[in-house]
Amino acid sequence: MTADQLAPAQLEELRRLSSCIVASTIETFRVRLPNIGFANSTIKCIFKDQQPLVGYAATARIRSSDPPMEGHGYYYDRTDWWNHILSIPEPRVVVIEDTDRPAGLGAFIGEVNANILLALGCVGMVTNGSVRDLDEVRLTPFQMFAGNVSVSHAYAHVFDFGGTVSVGGLPVRPGDLLHGDLHGVQSVPMEIAAKVPAAAHEILLRRHQLVGLCQSPDFSIGALRKAIGQSDLKS
Repeated sequence: MTADQLAPAQLEELRRLSSCIVASTIETFRVRLPNIGFANSTIKCIFKDQQPLVGYAATARIRSSDPPMEGHGYYYDRTDWWNHILSIPEPRVVVIEDTDRPAGLGAFIGEVNANILLALGCVGMVTNGSVRDLDEVRLTPFQMFAGNVSVSHAYAHVFDFGGTVSVGGLPVRPGDLLHGDLHGVQSVPMEIAAKVPAAAHEILLRRHQLVGLCQSPDFSIGALRKAIGQSDLKS
């Protein structure tokens, strides 16, 4: 573990939190504006019943629409990008920017690549492009966030890796800490990451108190105003 990594127990604490609570908690530290740091709604969680995804980003860029200029109609596999993946600490999340316009004609990640990535210590992936083989991948612990689903891989191929990519408006650099669940995916600033779980539990406690008041037979507008005034909680 390096100075930029969290201990396994700290990562597990993050994994037990919903992405909404993590987002609300990050806001309280005021390290970034509330309208940045997360992928927009074009990036959807594929397996909504899985536990939250937490890991460090390994990045790549792909294309899928254009055939190669020469050869037999297929691109050579860029297996050298596996070395980049292994340079990122575990747990790893592969983040793939599909640069086609529109993105997602062909799916780069399906059953085979998902299992390769699992073997390389990846717990999931995020892309603005497509994925496929959902039934087969669902049988594994591999999580996927994607812009859409495609029946074909078309000419999907890695042409670049190891740089900053953008998925759903979220810029991601190699080594960025990511958190995601059925609500979406976001980055967690490393300078506050270790403090997020404790701060999140304070927010959860205040939420519980306010919700309890709203559901109480003693509820009143006056009591609600008083409770809100004593809290900086945002839902």
